[in-house]
Amino acid sequence: MIDVFEKLHIINDNITNNQYDLARNRIIILLGYIHNRRLDFPPALNHFIRQVGLYPYLNIDSASWQEKFIYEAFKVDVGDQKLTLHREQSNLLKQLIEGKDIAVSAPTSFGKSFVIDSYIAIKKPKNVLIIVPTIALTDETRRRIQNKFGTEYKIITTTEITLAEKNIFIFPQERAAHYSDKIENLDILIIDEFYKASKKYDKERSPSLLRAIVKLSKKADQRYFLAPNINKLNDSLFTKNMEFISLDFNTVYLKKYDMVEEINEDYTKSDALLDICKKYKGKTLIYAGTYACIKEISNLFIEALPLKNSRLLKDFADWLDSNYTKNWQLTSLIRRGCGIHNGKLHRSLSQIQIKLFEEITGLSRIISTSSIIEGVNTSAENIVLWRNKNGNQKLNDFTYKNIIGRGGRMFKYFVGNIFLLESPPEQEENQLDLEFTEEIALSVDEELYQTELTKEQVAKIIEKKDEIDNLIGHESYLKLDRDGIFNDSDTTTIINITKDLLNNPEQWNGFTYLNSSDPSQWESLLYKIIKLMPGSVGTTYKKFVNFVMIISDNWNKSMQELLNELSRVDISIDEFFDLERTVSFKFSSFLNDLNSIQKEIFKTEKYDISPFIAKVSHVFLPPNVYILEEYGLPRMISKKIHKSNVLNLEERIEIHDLLKEFNSIGYAELIKKTNRIEEFDKYILQHFYDGLR
Repeated sequence: MIDVFEKLHIINDNITNNQYDLARNRIIILLGYIHNRRLDFPPALNHFIRQVGLYPYLNIDSASWQEKFIYEAFKVDVGDQKLTLHREQSNLLKQLIEGKDIAVSAPTSFGKSFVIDSYIAIKKPKNVLIIVPTIALTDETRRRIQNKFGTEYKIITTTEITLAEKNIFIFPQERAAHYSDKIENLDILIIDEFYKASKKYDKERSPSLLRAIVKLSKKADQRYFLAPNINKLNDSLFTKNMEFISLDFNTVYLKKYDMVEEINEDYTKSDALLDICKKYKGKTLIYAGTYACIKEISNLFIEALPLKNSRLLKDFADWLDSNYTKNWQLTSLIRRGCGIHNGKLHRSLSQIQIKLFEEITGLSRIISTSSIIEGVNTSAENIVLWRNKNGNQKLNDFTYKNIIGRGGRMFKYFVGNIFLLESPPEQEENQLDLEFTEEIALSVDEELYQTELTKEQVAKIIEKKDEIDNLIGHESYLKLDRDGIFNDSDTTTIINITKDLLNNPEQWNGFTYLNSSDPSQWESLLYKIIKLMPGSVGTTYKKFVNFVMIISDNWNKSMQELLNELSRVDISIDEFFDLERTVSFKFSSFLNDLNSIQKEIFKTEKYDISPFIAKVSHVFLPPNVYILEEYGLPRMISKKIHKSNVLNLEERIEIHDLLKEFNSIGYAELIKKTNRIEEFDKYILQHFYDGLR
């Protein structure tokens, strides 16, 4: 214990010299040291924990009455239990309870979700909207909220759902804007990872999030925006009257190992990574940076790592073989205790791997792109920076801090180990600038925000609105505005569609052939549509058209049959995941814009491709089967349930009613009644049912 008391002496000196950040870090390191070696907790440490505000770490068994009082005084209801908050969490919660509009930047380990849950438990608001960046995070948040508030609130994550008296909406930004007209008033609008509203940090999602902020802020009594690693926030119409708070209060410590200088021709990055895997047995996230690097690391692991002796992983690998395809690289990795997270896989596959990463006998490692920092709230004992790239771009300081921020977890990994195999970016001050852009011009009320907009910006808004008005007529403009199309779509896209329809009306003859059940009727129209779409569809036009036509049998054919057909037109399994996502979101969204505008331009023709759009948006699966994948139930298991006549999953009922039917049957009875249930199907179904409680 002499070593521990020496460390306590140093911490005392830090506090005496007002070096609170240094003292806090040394306290966390010491807590990890005591925890890992199973040493007795020194009562004096409680005194220092109290002084730096890390109240959840107080050891009650050895605490004084004053320390016990603080531990209890900072306890709050977080929905399913009472937990002690640390000092900065408590300060933040106090300001929210007082009704302040707050934009906060805090480290990943801060525990921001506890503040949200405490706010809901204490204030009991009627309507809460939480915007998250991805579908995966939607389900993760839903599971947490459902478990705590499911009996009191209706938890809504998809569109076209009937509202209850009290609702908690959890949406990615695209759905939030679409749903906004149905919500009369919000007690609080919460935006997680709000840095994605800046083009600098997310060029693709920025416009839709900015539109959601503009639309929903009008309906919200209070706003709470969250992000990590932001030092400054500019004043803008998007953060009007919000107080910005930048907190640097960590609850875990990140220990960095810079191995760049050790790496050379004789000791390669591959050697270094394998050495890390041998020496550090804890859960490890490997940031690969690019899809090519994921493949490179995967090949390395398949060649160098032994098979894991885990029944759970064997069952999962066998499940992948029978439900997707044999000889898949992911399957070989799973057998070696490693997973992949790249933002392209089926949502249920990504969810299963994250779940297995939490299991003791599950995955030990996950190779990832930046999707791991925006898709899930997972953490690990070890983080490896393999590549200092983010796709084709150089890794910036903001994203780098976000990646390494996944290291450590309160009470589990007090210290997160960070291994740098390439040089990190230069440290910089991260200012978040949320700016008006031309893409959102049609969704901004220039009169309401005239004090926040420049004269040039007001002029640009008026110019774009007048352009659409003149093209389609004032009545049609008002109709589209009421329907909310300007809130969901880029201004330039709307104008380009309108001009093409007006200039080439004869080319849109036969538009409703898309409603045909014969995919061969779609081909020429599909080419016409994707040529008009902005940006890339992720492959050649020919491949994309072939893909849409082939997956029209998504529900009728097995995954193996579809993949075999796709391989004949040179589409791999990895391309399949990518293209399916493009079809369900980007393509269906564009079709919806096109359909809405053409109905105003070609009024006498009465064209309407809504039936085709509905199929495309669910990638030709029954709507509820597609939605169930967001809840963690793969389509293959849904098909078994449907074919066994346990539940009619083709029936068009609200998802909440369907989930009630699942709960009514129960896990055990469902397993008993469903034919051809595999061992790993049971594991997935148990996880699915856990999310319904």
